[in-house]
Amino acid sequence: MRAHVGDQLIVESPTTGATKRDGEIVGLHHDDGTPPYDVRWSDTEQVTLVFPGPDAHIHPIAHGPEEPREAAGQRVSAAARRGDRSLSEAVVMALVQDATAAPSMHNAQPWRFQYHRRRRVFHLRADLRGALPHSDPELRALHIGCGAALMNLRVAVAHEGWEADTRVLPDPRDPMLLASVTLTRPLGDEADPAALYPAVRTRHTSRYPFAETEIPGAVRAALVDAAHREHVALAFASGWHLQSVLELAQEAEARNLTDAGAAADLARFTRSADDTRPATEGVPESAFGPRRRIGKVPVRDFAGGKPVPGRPAADFESVPNLALLSTSQDRPVDWLRTGQAVERVLLRATLDGLAASFVTQALEWRDLRWPLRDPMSGMAYVQMVLRLGYGPPGTRTPRRPVDDVLDLEP
Repeated sequence: MRAHVGDQLIVESPTTGATKRDGEIVGLHHDDGTPPYDVRWSDTEQVTLVFPGPDAHIHPIAHGPEEPREAAGQRVSAAARRGDRSLSEAVVMALVQDATAAPSMHNAQPWRFQYHRRRRVFHLRADLRGALPHSDPELRALHIGCGAALMNLRVAVAHEGWEADTRVLPDPRDPMLLASVTLTRPLGDEADPAALYPAVRTRHTSRYPFAETEIPGAVRAALVDAAHREHVALAFASGWHLQSVLELAQEAEARNLTDAGAAADLARFTRSADDTRPATEGVPESAFGPRRRIGKVPVRDFAGGKPVPGRPAADFESVPNLALLSTSQDRPVDWLRTGQAVERVLLRATLDGLAASFVTQALEWRDLRWPLRDPMSGMAYVQMVLRLGYGPPGTRTPRRPVDDVLDLEP
């Protein structure tokens, strides 16, 4: 009897020949695939050491050419041996928790994950509980938020020691299936993007003033490269273009404060100190940040223009560092790429000591989005505007429990 990790062990009744018990082989103890095996039983999900008897047989599961094998006489590395085992439920939940640390518009968290144990595949699906019908009618921001969560998942999977095959929009018949991440083999010498992992849980949106300090050229270049790795362009606005972006954002913010639809979206995902709704989504009052007293930064007023007792005022930058991310086309696949690029940039920025917030108001108005571009730079469709600088880290915002966003499948 010989087996590979992922094969099925079937124990039959000695009298009827019917299946009595079955489980997935999740660990080998000999290089040639002979018993004993670590088996996760389908009826209990427990993993036990099994010495199969005469009533047991192996049902092979197809193995891709990329998956590691432990052939007779061939030793594999400790990393490969670790990677060859299926992920435990605790590890899967930790990976999804890392993924959901991503930012999303109004912290709406528009994602849901499925993990298929036997195939070692994560599916990322759109969760319309996090949709913003007025501010995001085309679901562009939803895709960007899910793309950011996808980037975090890729980083966490690499940190766990896996290479992964990531496909966006893998099934044209199912537009709510936004991506699949298949764990293929242990991570090789190229650890990218695992090096970004320390920033996954420390990155928070900062709605506080930043210092009037120029970002060094080397740091800017690293952020441009981070976006480029996800096939998205990043450029820092300056001169007349910076002034134009600021004016468009300020106009959009003024519209939002008087628009009933925008106000409804905001009210749904903001939480006052005396709010009795579960604190698992949205932006709590503690994370609103101070009111802008002076400065040109168009910070979003999460209070919706209403007074908040004890909320301070502060002076913001007069010349903020604004980075615009753009794509050559404006399709769901481009929005997902943008989300991955945004999160890669934010993780890189966090490791470089930068704080960040979002300036998305003008992106929410069709007539204001197109003028955001700099026609002299070759920009096509601006997908995101980031405010970057040196300042205090942001306040942590809540996340839904993992068991509310994760389905475990056989």
